[in-house]
Amino acid sequence: MPTRRETLVRLANGFLGTAMGALWADDGKMPGARLAGEPKARSVIYIFLCGGLSHIDTFDPKDNKFAGTMMDAIGFGDNNAPMKRPVIPILRTFKRYGQSGIPVSDWFPHIGQTIDEFAVVRSMHCHQTNHFPAVIEHTTGKSIRQFEHPCFGSWVTYALGTTNKNLPAFVNIGRPSSPVQLSGGYIGVSYSATPFQPGDTPIPNLMPPPGAARVERDRQMEALAALNQKFRADYVFDSEIAARMKAYELAGNMMRTAPSIVDFENEPKSVKDLYGIGVKETDDFGRQLLLARRLAQNGVRFIQLCHAGGGNGAWDAHGDMKTHEPLCRSVDQPIAGLVRDLKQQGMLDNTLVVLTSEFGRTPWSQNTTGRDHNARGFSTLLAGGGVKGGVVEGSTDEVGYKALESPHYISDLQATILRQMGLDHKKMDFHVNGRAFHLIEEGTGPITAIL
Repeated sequence: MPTRRETLVRLANGFLGTAMGALWADDGKMPGARLAGEPKARSVIYIFLCGGLSHIDTFDPKDNKFAGTMMDAIGFGDNNAPMKRPVIPILRTFKRYGQSGIPVSDWFPHIGQTIDEFAVVRSMHCHQTNHFPAVIEHTTGKSIRQFEHPCFGSWVTYALGTTNKNLPAFVNIGRPSSPVQLSGGYIGVSYSATPFQPGDTPIPNLMPPPGAARVERDRQMEALAALNQKFRADYVFDSEIAARMKAYELAGNMMRTAPSIVDFENEPKSVKDLYGIGVKETDDFGRQLLLARRLAQNGVRFIQLCHAGGGNGAWDAHGDMKTHEPLCRSVDQPIAGLVRDLKQQGMLDNTLVVLTSEFGRTPWSQNTTGRDHNARGFSTLLAGGGVKGGVVEGSTDEVGYKALESPHYISDLQATILRQMGLDHKKMDFHVNGRAFHLIEEGTGPITAIL
């Protein structure tokens, strides 16, 4: 028969495995990186639109004076040869909203109504022009993945730890474009994302089977605790076993905590209506964002939401820009509802909301009515967490191809988030086999104009 240790290891690999992720990350490991004073943001809700949102059809309006003309273009991926491509017209109408008068596309009327809470950065750029490398660049801050770099949420978790011993510090909701978006990399699996989902089962394979009596379950946990007492003494110097046992203990706590987090029954109908819950087009993402708010409310530091992920991502609009329309409808009201709800709950000042994508779309087409990948210029929106609302930072050129005024590399966005969470991006280092790895290696630092 297998020993208890062998049984524990087998169960760990099969039952929980890496799904526990940052559940067992507690105290922060980078006290030297902390800035003086109280951080502006206690939690980040990071919304990632998988596939490449077209900035010029949504938050960066351009006129159509170049429509139909041929322009010098560069391909993506392995095809970087110069070519001529036709500029396709922008078929959206833009309306100025709020006191700021920031123009927003007719695809995002609800976000338009809350635009005074957002800072719109129109001059983001990155290096990679194909999805998988660009997602890795976006989530790790590295343009080339020579090493198993951790994702950004893992760095935050490692640096700050958790504020709620019964919940993870880093949660992912929705299907990512790449497993790297969940990975703790060389920092370790303890700091990877824990997958959550709305509904009765927040974490797959964690809850006991339906019909299991709670009293019996409590007895089982008490018996397990008694057995573990001796086991700890026998393997007190085995750090891996100790970490795994800690994961199991916290998993037991989550069995009691997590169900209340995903139970929306006590939420007022007015709150559910903000997110579009109960409406076919917005119900799914609305529930995800309401779950994100409840996680932030309970001390989860980094909540990442991946919308329409898998493969290249559904926002990849090569064939026809009309494919953006239903996607925009599915996220517009929930995102605006999240911002309104956070404000009503008194949480917006200390919760940072980020809306971004791995890159934007080009002004030209591939001889279709869709747009190509554009890493040279795209938009990102931020709200709350000490960010100025109703401001625009930077710009792209007159056709929306290149970041022109105040360009910001993707690591500038990461440095901005870190600053609002009370961390100095210049001191975010991790040593592996004597080599120092830096979280932020490129860019100009935090985007201070929006803070």
